[in-house]
Amino acid sequence: MIGAAGLLIALCGSFEVRAESTSPNTEAAMPADYSDPAHWLCRPGRADACTAKLDATIIAENGSMTHEAYHADPDAPIDCFYVYPTVSHEPTGNADFAIDSDLTFAAIQQFARFGARCRLFAPVYRQITIPALVALFSGKPIPMNRDLGYSDVLAAWQNYLANDNHGRGFVLVGHSQGTGVLARLVREEIDGRPIRAQLVSALLIGGALGDVRVKTGDTPAFVFPHIPVCRSNAEIGCVIGFSSFRAETPPAPGTLFEKAPEGTHPVCANPAALEGGSGTLEAYLSTSGALISSPEPKTPFVWTDPPYPIETPFVKVPGLLSASCVENGQVVYLAVSRNAAQDGRRASDIKGDLINSSGALLPSWGLHLIDVNLTMGNLLSIVGDETRTYLAQSKKN
Repeated sequence: MIGAAGLLIALCGSFEVRAESTSPNTEAAMPADYSDPAHWLCRPGRADACTAKLDATIIAENGSMTHEAYHADPDAPIDCFYVYPTVSHEPTGNADFAIDSDLTFAAIQQFARFGARCRLFAPVYRQITIPALVALFSGKPIPMNRDLGYSDVLAAWQNYLANDNHGRGFVLVGHSQGTGVLARLVREEIDGRPIRAQLVSALLIGGALGDVRVKTGDTPAFVFPHIPVCRSNAEIGCVIGFSSFRAETPPAPGTLFEKAPEGTHPVCANPAALEGGSGTLEAYLSTSGALISSPEPKTPFVWTDPPYPIETPFVKVPGLLSASCVENGQVVYLAVSRNAAQDGRRASDIKGDLINSSGALLPSWGLHLIDVNLTMGNLLSIVGDETRTYLAQSKKN
């Protein structure tokens, strides 16, 4: 169903919708009232998607297993603000404010674990839905309004600043359509404004068409003149962005995750080695093999030989995956390599590629659906280091 190349643009929030594409659920309406807790997917101090069980099973190369318990930090000194990717299967052009299993699963996979580092805020927003995008690129469009989702996130951000922030540092976390929305928020509301001093970092992952791009040979992010690309774990006020592909299946020139205006290219800041080179990925992968596009896999993924039951929702596979940023002509991407032992009792591969309804691999997507899972442990380490830097500087000021 999700095979059209054009659909990829829309899933990343980087396409233009005609102004006349409106309907009762997509008209230029007033943004939601984010003083209403029902309009938040995650907020501190309550049971919601971000308080789900997040324990992991660490599977060694020889197949042995160790339990890793997850613990949120009730006294986290900074905040994280998340905008989720395109996950809604609602049959309308824009999603409503219902918190369904698609939204909940995305938050569990991509955001809840940040509760070990920060207080968690994630607004529900009226994003463009998957059915609307499929209809659009099948030549039978249904009305949709891209600005509606941004206006919601902007209202949520303003509500957060007015009622919850209280001068605290914050990390922005976005993926795919969420990255497109947050990139606009950074451009219009944060970069070059006093609030930028509270930006610990912006994790803007899996964007398309240059949502986060740099001029060739430059360090500062081109779309954010005052916000550089992170080049060390201790650097703050910077941005991390990348799109991941298997090292053996690199993106072709013109792949939509790689497109950017002439003279620029997408950012690649490798969370496993921000200073450059290769590094080991500390992935947290879904035990069942579920992906954000399909939370209910047809068959569970097998992690050991022989198969052994795993009770935790996540697995870690230390030493299996590494990554490096590759710049090859017109493409810049995070190349993910497997380092499996020939005689290992652990799975030598992972699940993360997008397959269409006919069972064919869609290589232009790379490992987009697990961009965040692949790098979760690395990102948590970075945010921890950045927080220490931020708090030390705050004390000096």
